[in-house]
Order: sequence, then C-alpha cells, then structure tokens
Amino acid sequence: MKNKTISRRHFIAGTAMASAGLLMPGSLAWALTDKKQRYRIAVVDLMILKRQKLSAFQLAKEIGADGLEVDMGGLGNRETFDNKLSDPIIRQQFLDKAKELNLGICSLAMTGFFAQSFATRPTWQKMIQDCIDTMKAMGVKVAFLPLGVQGDLVKNPELRPAIVERLQVAGKMAQQAGVIIGIETSLDARAEVQLLKDIGSDAIKIYFKFANPVKGGRDLCQELKILGKKRICMIHCTNEDRVWLQNDPAINMQEVKRTLDKMGWEGWLVVERSRDQSNPTNVKWNFGANVAYLKKVFQG
Repeated sequence: MKNKTISRRHFIAGTAMASAGLLMPGSLAWALTDKKQRYRIAVVDLMILKRQKLSAFQLAKEIGADGLEVDMGGLGNRETFDNKLSDPIIRQQFLDKAKELNLGICSLAMTGFFAQSFATRPTWQKMIQDCIDTMKAMGVKVAFLPLGVQGDLVKNPELRPAIVERLQVAGKMAQQAGVIIGIETSLDARAEVQLLKDIGSDAIKIYFKFANPVKGGRDLCQELKILGKKRICMIHCTNEDRVWLQNDPAINMQEVKRTLDKMGWEGWLVVERSRDQSNPTNVKWNFGANVAYLKKVFQG
C-alpha cells in the first residue's frame, strides 16, 4: 500500500471478511483491492467449483481476490469448448458483475487441453480462435493453454514438432488479435526458453506454475530468473494440494517476491491449488487463506 491509512469503507469490508474467517490474523490491510498494485491476486473459477458460473465473481470477492481466471468451458468430444460466453447476453452479465464487484478478469483458461491433446486434436485451430474471439469481446489480454498430460514434452518428445508448428500458427492468430497465449509445459526453464525461440512469436509466452519446478526438484527462483521478465505472462502461484502456501516448506514466498522484484516482473498471481488435505473441499477456507497470505507478502 502507498500509505497505511485504511478508509472506513475498506475497513468495514475487511472486518466483514475477517469475521467470516476469510482473512488470517493481522491481515486486514491485505483485503484491499488496488489496481495500481504491482502484483494482483486472482483465483481460478474451475478450482473454486464455479466453472463459467456468474456466481464465481461473488465467491472470488468473498475470498478476497482481486480477480478471476475464467474457464472457456468443457471440451470432451465437441469440436470446441462448451463456451457460455459466446452468448453476448451471458458475456455481458459476466462483464457487468466483474465491474460491479471491482474484480478483474485476468485470463481465459483453455483447461480442456489438460486432458486433450493439443498436438493431435483436429479442431485445435477452431478452439484457439473461439478463445481469442471471446478474449477480444471481453477485453481480456491473456489466455491460459496447458499442454497437459498428452502434450507432456518430457514424456512425449516426439510431439515437439507438431506442438511447435501449431503454436507458431496460434502465435500469429494471437498477434493479429493483440492478445497473449500463455502456455504451461513440463519442461525446465532452459528448455522453455528454447521452445519459445523455436516458436518465434512474441504472442506466445510462459504461464509459469510454481508446482512444476517444485515437483521436478528444481530451484523455483532460479527457474524464474532463467525465463526472465519478458517470457512470463502470468503465474499460477501455488503448489500441489497438501498444505496452505504459508505452511509449505517447498516454497519460500518472500524469496520469490524478492526474485520477481529484482526481475522487474509485475502482473497477476493466480491461486490454483495448495489446498489443505485435512479439508480440501472447503473452498472459502482454503482459497481465502492462500489469497490472504499472498496479499500479505506481495501487497504489503
């Protein structure tokens, strides 16, 4: 915060959240939303069990987030996503609700590719176009594209040529629309740098996920440094489910902040997981705790 004064309106809002058990002790100030913040905190509508539901915005507000990552909808055997936002009436409802609650829509997520193959799916280009069209209609600048299980380039290196070729096309599509597609891979940072070079598009960047280097036994902060400021469009700022971020010995969040500060990076930190195993289905309890902790670290 630029000053230590909390307005009466913000104080009342923060007190209500604290009373509801959504803020950790001493974290009242971190309930405030400030668009001028270098780091802003969002949650994923899919992970708070509100995939493409209007009520996700109210829940995100109650959790204390600054914004929401909105999913493009399920995929299955369809030609493209089951995207309710293609309906202009529903789309406007989402935009109106975000404005009403002073929440940002940080990104649109193509999570259907977690289980489907980006390398072999015949209708992949239609899906990318549908996402880009929705982004343009909603004023969203970043899309999340996970290469997923079937697109794991460590386990399936033979898919690399097809994935690079498709991402080159997707990059041209995104560039023309003035948006960014952030990819999540299983590669280490140096391999991701080379992948981006092979793709050769400023519109394709890395959507960094803390859980990947932690799971791979790599130094999280070193991976951030290798990628650098310009290659990272957004960050899924959580680990796999086990404990809350504040109780996770695998991530030194203060060191992460120092690293990002020195890199000059700024943007959205998006809470995906890090749910406490003792009660993983309690959405407000888990996501509220993680959001409050990230706000304390990154917005203090």
